Amino acid sequence: MIYINRFFFTILKQIRKLYLYSNFYDKKISKIDDKDFVYKPSPHLLSSLIKYQKKKFKIDDFSLEEIWNNNKLNNKDYKNLNSFYWFFSLDLKSSKKTTQSVVTNWIRNNHRFNSSWDFDLTAKRIISWLSCHNLTFDESDHDYRNNFNKIILKQANHLISEINRSKLIDDKLIGCASIILVGLCYDNEKNYLNFGSTLLKKISKIVLDSYGFPKSRSIKQLIFYLKYFILIREWFKESQVNIPEHIDETIFYLGQGYAFFWNSGSDFLFNGNNISDNSNFDNYLKRLGYKFKNDNQEFGGYIVLKNKKICIIMDAGSTPTQKYTMDYQSGALSFEIISNGKKLISNCGYYKKKENKLNQLSKASATQNTLVIDDNSSCKFSKIQNTFLVKNGLKVIKKNFIIEKNFWKINASHDGYLKKYNSIHEREIEFYPEQMVFKGLDKIIKKKTNNNYKFDIRFHVEPNIKLMKTQDNKTILIELDDEGWKFTCDNYDINIDNGLYFGNKNLYSENQNIFISGISNNQIENIKWEIRKI
Repeated sequence: MIYINRFFFTILKQIRKLYLYSNFYDKKISKIDDKDFVYKPSPHLLSSLIKYQKKKFKIDDFSLEEIWNNNKLNNKDYKNLNSFYWFFSLDLKSSKKTTQSVVTNWIRNNHRFNSSWDFDLTAKRIISWLSCHNLTFDESDHDYRNNFNKIILKQANHLISEINRSKLIDDKLIGCASIILVGLCYDNEKNYLNFGSTLLKKISKIVLDSYGFPKSRSIKQLIFYLKYFILIREWFKESQVNIPEHIDETIFYLGQGYAFFWNSGSDFLFNGNNISDNSNFDNYLKRLGYKFKNDNQEFGGYIVLKNKKICIIMDAGSTPTQKYTMDYQSGALSFEIISNGKKLISNCGYYKKKENKLNQLSKASATQNTLVIDDNSSCKFSKIQNTFLVKNGLKVIKKNFIIEKNFWKINASHDGYLKKYNSIHEREIEFYPEQMVFKGLDKIIKKKTNNNYKFDIRFHVEPNIKLMKTQDNKTILIELDDEGWKFTCDNYDINIDNGLYFGNKNLYSENQNIFISGISNNQIENIKWEIRKI
């Protein structure tokens, strides 16, 4: 049945491809109303999404004929070229005539559907051309403007036709933003604005939970959504069109999530997140007058306890449903500790490239600061269309926390090892601010008597952190810049192991981790550990 389904899927895909290349489809998306380009969006509104070059280039600096005639472009360069986001790096003093000739040549060679009309490329290209109107449109002649307007509307029709077939939610959101921008720029509420606004509302309901947090539990995705919703809102505001209430409501909830995580001043490496440095986005928000606040200690399945010196965060949330686990990492009850703005204990981060084996490795429990039983992760993944999704997830079955002046405590447990090992993992972390000491207790609670099995508990550090084991083999010293800490565990073996760190996007480097190892042979295994400042 699997092979039969694949066969029919391939046939349908080929039929769909023939349809998109057909005259019938071309005529369908070419049905447009003559509209003038009335609202011209400010390019600076995209500064939260576009990495502007400090050094601006003139269009004449590019060997344009060579670029377009280069048949050896790799996929990434091809996408960058045809998205036209490189227009944002052009000096405004660049020749409008030359820039518009580039657009004219693209239209001449790509006026019908082809590979450059991939959904995400088309959406980004529309946004780029309309936002860079001072180069792509202003001071042009009548024929050019007519062709420009037609190809913009034609591409928007293509997006409307294909948006429900787009597999990635992130691409849907970009496409939705593009359609809305076309509706605002061409004062076409009926065909584009209403469609885009209605679809945007549906996307919110699909990807966000009742608290406005991504169902994927991805911090990175939360920030991505917030950036696009604010961009869309600013387009409405600048074009003097009433802002739909659902956009303001979504921004409010996403903003609460952003404040919850980023107010700690650090990137937490959970569930697909990497080090990103959101200070530029903070300046963007400040410039546009957005202020978000969230004083809660729990949000989106994460618990954050902090004061001016120390911050501890734990992933105390259940696994999302399978379709939202593309970037999920099996790090239930993993935690990170920040001391005076520096990571004392850090998860390993995430390697996003799906075709690389490091992607699967970075999803394993062993790259998190949590318990691993018999070298198995708390979740099981299966490969579906070249993406590892969670096959068997877990539930957090209890969680609570206390934060007082001189005593903090987080307690949670999950059932990720219940089916295979008849065991519950429960973790308790206490912090005593006056003594600057963390006391941890990891429990393996067996629901049934079963064979003894091996367990490991890992505590990863960033690549620049130095670890050293003392001669008595009972203590590991942690050198954190000008701070010193010591890790101890009296009843089990502790050692230092080498690993890989994926905190920087799509890069890896070597790091170290402390690990406790042992054999679980009790009904309730109590593993106590301590991290104390020295």
